[in-house]
Amino acid sequence: MTASMKKRKVSVYLDPDVMRSLADYAVRREQSQSMIAEAAIASFLSPDDAERREALIVKRLDQLDRRMTRMERDVGIAVESLAVFIRFWLSTTPALPEPAAQAARAEAGKRYERFVAALGRRLAHGPKLRQEISEDVGESQA
Repeated sequence: MTASMKKRKVSVYLDPDVMRSLADYAVRREQSQSMIAEAAIASFLSPDDAERREALIVKRLDQLDRRMTRMERDVGIAVESLAVFIRFWLSTTPALPEPAAQAARAEAGKRYERFVAALGRRLAHGPKLRQEISEDVGESQA
């Protein structure tokens, strides 16, 4: 090698955590820290680095899109469940005469508190409704 083709020494300052990661990686790969640092710098400076970063961003966006799709599905299930329940309740519950309605309102407060407590337990410990409903319900009915 000529003098201009020799490798040159570079001094850099690394955060202790980064240095520890570099040392651990070098031991696991049985390679020198210098070689790993050189490869990392070359990779960072290479023209395809932008393409790799774009691929990572696209992958992350795809993950977010799948999560949003699941959220839309879950909200749809919740809205439909509420609509079915309200329609059923309205069609099966007769209006009460006033003296009975007052007693029912008093009991309703107690029942609502029990409902909220039960809902809290279910949300904390599961199972969730979305786990009980198959994602392919629509496909199996088609």
